[in-house]
Amino acid sequence: MAKRRPTIADVARRAGVSKGAVSFALNDRPGVAEATRVRILEAADALGWRPSQRARSLSVSRAFALGLVIAREPALLGSDPFFPAFIAGVETVLAGQGQALVLQVVGAGPPEEEGYRRLAQDARVDGVFLIDLRRGDPRIALVEDLGLPAVTLNRPDTPSSFPAVCLDDRPGITAVVDHLAGLGHTRIAHVAGPDDFLHGHGRRQAFVDALEAHGLPEAPIEVGDFTAAGGTAATRRLLELPDPPTAIVYANDLMAIAGISAAQGLGRTVPDDLSVTGYDDTELSAHIHPSLTTVRTDVFGWGQVAARTLLALVDGEPAGDVALDPAELVVRNSTAQCRSAGRPSTGRPSTGNPPAEHSSTSEDS
Repeated sequence: MAKRRPTIADVARRAGVSKGAVSFALNDRPGVAEATRVRILEAADALGWRPSQRARSLSVSRAFALGLVIAREPALLGSDPFFPAFIAGVETVLAGQGQALVLQVVGAGPPEEEGYRRLAQDARVDGVFLIDLRRGDPRIALVEDLGLPAVTLNRPDTPSSFPAVCLDDRPGITAVVDHLAGLGHTRIAHVAGPDDFLHGHGRRQAFVDALEAHGLPEAPIEVGDFTAAGGTAATRRLLELPDPPTAIVYANDLMAIAGISAAQGLGRTVPDDLSVTGYDDTELSAHIHPSLTTVRTDVFGWGQVAARTLLALVDGEPAGDVALDPAELVVRNSTAQCRSAGRPSTGRPSTGNPPAEHSSTSEDS
């Protein structure tokens, strides 16, 4: 038979006070002498009393939960390392605050809109995270109309009353192109994310601008979908061109890792025949062969900052935009000097592959 859960009445009897005094003490409200408060807290701890989340929610009209709607095919969600890292960052903050994360995985379009409506219905959550921002994103107006506090990952391109937690992609992509140009590469291609995603579009534009800054010719760009399958297909199309690239900049690590496999399947050696770079510095990128040159971002920390910002907003505290530390280039073994080029004018001398790993903040800065 299950052991009965201790109640406020049990705590009151043990401490020798009224239930009202227990309620005041446990909710940190004034009106209870400090010595009495300590005695009540000691009694609650001795009994193993824990607050009822349901009762707590009803007493303050709060759900003590935040919502996250992800528009992805469920079968593909687990393959993208961004989401587990972001969710883990969020959960570390929520767990310490007695909060929960309500996650919905839905299709894009009407199912996604309905996901936010379900979260708002009957106040199931106190606020939501808006990720994967799109150009002209309709979710901003939708969530405002639903009356839900929200935090966006990066600043949308439409008017928004919500605070944003921002990571500028441009310095990371620029550093990648600088690195490849320094190795003598002039035929540099890009496998971009979907152009309707702000981060996909932004990384693509940063790539184009970086090429122009180096005076390099216009590059072939293939659009992937941030999946391994998308990276594989895009890589094959690029390498089957009459004048294929000697280096490919991918918009995320997952497509880059798949691209390495696709290139090897077509008889290319990485990095001797083809240099490859990714974005995000997911855990696997350091352990594949060759290890992946990429752009390091702190996705876990992004989740933590987003959670703290949203909780502050829900609590009625001032919550403005937050700029995260810039991403940095991490050079590993998937990039090398272009075989068809002479000694590069900048970057690493032509003495073979780079060492196992270093950050652009050291000798590459």
